[in-house]
Parts: sequence; C-alpha cells; structure tokens
Amino acid sequence: MKNTNILISGAGIAGPTLAYWLRRQGCRVTVVERSGFLRDSGGAVDFRGEQVKLLKAMGILGAVKAHETAMGAEVVVDAEGRELVAFPAALFSGEVEIERGDLARILYDLTSSDVEYVFGDWIVGLDQGEEIGGVEVTFAGGGVQRYDLVVGADGLHSGVRRLVFGEEADFRRDLGWVIAGCAAPNDLGLDHEGRIYNVPGRGVMVSSARDREQAGVGFVFHAPGLKYDRDDVAQQKALVAETFADAGWQTPILIERLAQAQDLYFDTLSQIHMERWASGRVVLLGDAAWCAGPGGSGTGMAMMGAHVLAGELAAADGDYRKAFAEYEKALRPAVKIGQKQGKGAGGFLAPIDDKKIKSRNKAYKMLSRRYAAGIFNWLTARAANAVEYREYPIAGAETAETVGAGQR
Repeated sequence: MKNTNILISGAGIAGPTLAYWLRRQGCRVTVVERSGFLRDSGGAVDFRGEQVKLLKAMGILGAVKAHETAMGAEVVVDAEGRELVAFPAALFSGEVEIERGDLARILYDLTSSDVEYVFGDWIVGLDQGEEIGGVEVTFAGGGVQRYDLVVGADGLHSGVRRLVFGEEADFRRDLGWVIAGCAAPNDLGLDHEGRIYNVPGRGVMVSSARDREQAGVGFVFHAPGLKYDRDDVAQQKALVAETFADAGWQTPILIERLAQAQDLYFDTLSQIHMERWASGRVVLLGDAAWCAGPGGSGTGMAMMGAHVLAGELAAADGDYRKAFAEYEKALRPAVKIGQKQGKGAGGFLAPIDDKKIKSRNKAYKMLSRRYAAGIFNWLTARAANAVEYREYPIAGAETAETVGAGQR
C-alpha cells in the first residue's frame, strides 16, 4: 500500500481509533496532541447498534463493558426535588455507556505500543507543494517533518482545518446554547442515576454512576451570540454563576463545586458544516469535519468514520484521492442525520420557556410507555445505525499476520 507514513492531529477518541485501524493496514502512524498529557476526563459517551459491532471488532467491547456506567434513568425534578418525568436509560446511555476519559485510556493503551504519540506539541504549518511529494509539517516545538498524509482529528476548534480550509467562523454554526461541565463530589447521593432541573432557558444536570463518590455536573443555557474568552477559565465560571444565580433547587451548591473544579469544560453548542473534508493529502475526521453536538452520536460516528477512512485507504491501495472521496460518500448521509438530531440538543436540555419545558416532559412521558418503545428505540438509534459496520481487506497477507498482534 502506498502513502503509509501518516500523521494524525488529536489524541482524543477519533485519532487513536484511526491509528488502530491504520496500524492493522501496516501504516506507520504518529499522533500529535497539543495537551501535555492524555486527556482522560469528560462526560459519558454511549454506543448503539452498528457502533457496538465496531467496538467488538476492535477487541475492546469487553473493556468498555468493564468500565460502563450502567446508568439508570435521568429524572426531571422541580424546585422541591419532586419527580416530573423520568427519561429512560436508553435515551442517554444507549446499549453501553462509558466515561469519555475511560474510553480515551482504553484506546491509548490499545495503540501506544506501536503508534508514536507526541504530547505537548501541535501543527503550525502545512505545505503540500508538488515538489515535496507529501506534506511538510511544521510543529510549534520547532520540528519539521514530511508525511504522506495528514489527518485532522483535533475537534471543533481544529487547527488543521484552519490551516488548510480557512477560519473556523466560515464553517461553525452556533446553535444558540452554551454548555459547561465538570466533575464534583456526589453531594446529592445519587446511585447510577441522574437529575435534570430546568427554568426557562437554563438546564442543570447532575448524575453519578460507576464511582458513587463522584458526580458529573452540567449547565446548559440559551445565550445566542455569547462572546467570551476561550482561555479565561475564571471568566467562564463567572458567566455560569451569574446565569444560574437565581435558578433554585440544588443549583447554589453545584455552582460552588464548579468554582472549585480543575477540569472545567465550557463551549458553545455548535456544528461544523463543510462542502468537503479533504484538500490534497490532508483530510478531516470527527468533530473537526462535522461536529454534530450532543445527541448527534458524535463519538460513535467519529469512531465509525475512522474505521471507514482507514478501510478505504487500504481498499484503494493508498490512493488517497479515491479513498477520501469514498470516505465522504459513506459518511455524509449519516452525518446529516446526526447533525439534524444534534440540532435540537439545546432546546431539549434547556427549553427556552415554561411552555416548551412542559411540552418536552409530556412528550417523553408518552414515549416512555411500553406501546411507544419501538418508536423510541428507532429515534435514539437512528444516527448510530446510519453507518453500517463492514469488514475491509487487510493490505497484504503478511500485514494481517503481524499488525495488531496481541491487541485482540
């Protein structure tokens, strides 16, 4: 197979998944990550249908299940803590759910023995001049290296996308909501369950699963056009505290926990819409290419996309033009479904007025009834099943015998 020296930007979920499949094809893979360490924090991610087949094919389904959250229902409560409606586990947790950090560690451990990981560095320049016969990559640390192909799996705020395709604002569509989250002590004594509390335009979520000492805390609020400094964590915490100051329920103690958090996540609910995901020898994957937002099956879709991208490269014998085109052809219909599904996440988690809060609760009371189970299951699994898992040929019989040995 041609073009086997490949650089991946991003050591989250999509990057290491792609690295696994590329190594099985005999490629030499380097993963560069801006963070100085493996980011093993983040909220829970879930898998359904075809995506579970992918986990099994990678040999990690057992490890994922060993770390699964086993979450139960998410209960919507009023200001006094009284139950209004219970969202069934399948809505948020799928067939199997795992904390993002646990999944990142599993994928890193799966690949680190034969993939080169470089932490604390990032790409600042990409040159695809014809005379190079590849991509000349300049790193922030000062190094310059040549690769056959470069993959941007570096998230919503992708640096690779900016360098090759243009500014983020050209492709990002903000949905009008902001999300913040962190880990905190389990002050509410939750046990494999969650609580959701709403006032107009604001939603508070707290849940505890595998580790009963810890809880995941989330805040979602309607704030179209919000301007903030992505690097100013103190400002972000102050914005949440100000927005939820009069929200009621258990919100004051949760705001205190947020103020103490060392792992704050804060961002707009946004999507990425692009006419193409590849330019020359550079291609985008996951949130860098199509971020759908919560509810859009983002993690599972990114992992399926990684599998398809590696498989199409092998099927095309390294002809990246053909492979990238087939990759987009396979993923775009699924991405469209995921983005349509994710578009409503903000309005679901933080309905903008009392009428919409009551309407959401009423709808999910009906969907939770036994006679509606088939419709509910179809709705929640639609994006996950939009890409069918398929086997790709291994590039060369000798590769099939050696690549990935000991990883299955």
